[in-house]
Amino acid sequence: MRTASALPAAVVSFLFSSAPAYADLKLCNRMSYVVEVAIGIDDKAATATRGWFRIDPATCRVVAQGTLTADRILLNARALGVYGSSPVPQSGNDTLCIAPENFVIAAARQCRAGQTPAPFTQIHPTRTDDGHLVAYLAEGSEYDDEQARLAAIQRLLVIAGYDAAPIDGVDGPKTQGALAAFLKSRGLAPEVVQSPKFFATMIDAVQSPSSTGLTWCNDTPHKIMAAVGTDDGKTVTSRGWYRIDPGKCLHPDVSGQPRQIFSFAEAVDGENRALKFRDRPLNWGGATQLCTRESKFEINEQNDCGNRGLNVNGFAAVDMSGGGKTLRFALP
Repeated sequence: MRTASALPAAVVSFLFSSAPAYADLKLCNRMSYVVEVAIGIDDKAATATRGWFRIDPATCRVVAQGTLTADRILLNARALGVYGSSPVPQSGNDTLCIAPENFVIAAARQCRAGQTPAPFTQIHPTRTDDGHLVAYLAEGSEYDDEQARLAAIQRLLVIAGYDAAPIDGVDGPKTQGALAAFLKSRGLAPEVVQSPKFFATMIDAVQSPSSTGLTWCNDTPHKIMAAVGTDDGKTVTSRGWYRIDPGKCLHPDVSGQPRQIFSFAEAVDGENRALKFRDRPLNWGGATQLCTRESKFEINEQNDCGNRGLNVNGFAAVDMSGGGKTLRFALP
């Protein structure tokens, strides 16, 4: 039911050259998101896909080793669920098969059970001095490696409920203060920031219940898409969708000190269609009617939703009087 489309401003860009036979292929991530990528190898009549390769910000990963002869190399990228809707727009003209978990698909134009079609974009990597090929995943901000890493840290701090905005890849007292507070609250030593596994550690911490702010936790076997509403006394804003994978927790990015916070969530299948449990929608909400839409949204006007082409969902008011609240979504 919900699409995993577009946070604004993130684009995938590549450096280009042409070569019919390829050596080791390396992908480098200069985005402020941890991403997973799948590659497609198109060689005459045969097309195969393989994924997922996880690539942290400011790092590179070899996704194909040795000399590889192919007519075309294609790519599909997705952000981790912690970011909510995927910030990586897919605009490729090729539709190839993927699977939810790690996969190798030999005939990738005819999807079978457990596989779904996805758009792939052709890439044209550059040849480096060592004879191998590299392609870069980048945002409109055009970060270098250092900026991408810092912007990625800022983004996760904001998701965790800390004020590290703006997400710009520029260091300063505000970012360092937010990072120090986050590490202290999670019992992490400052030295962990320099660890090559820091983003894995940080994402695990972000996806754990917190004593501050709103936390959603998914105790079901299904993917859940959630939306948050805030009332600052002047404007009621609804925002979604945030993806919460089974067994994971997530902190929606709520800024400022709203007078009231609202929550709505629903379980969806692999095609993002709303699920039912015992013939009833499997969702968690309440009596406050707020506007939503099928794709990612942020809506500041809550009147006359239907006539504006919007959906309406019932949100539940969240008691934040204790400073923090964890909502656990479980099967009835």
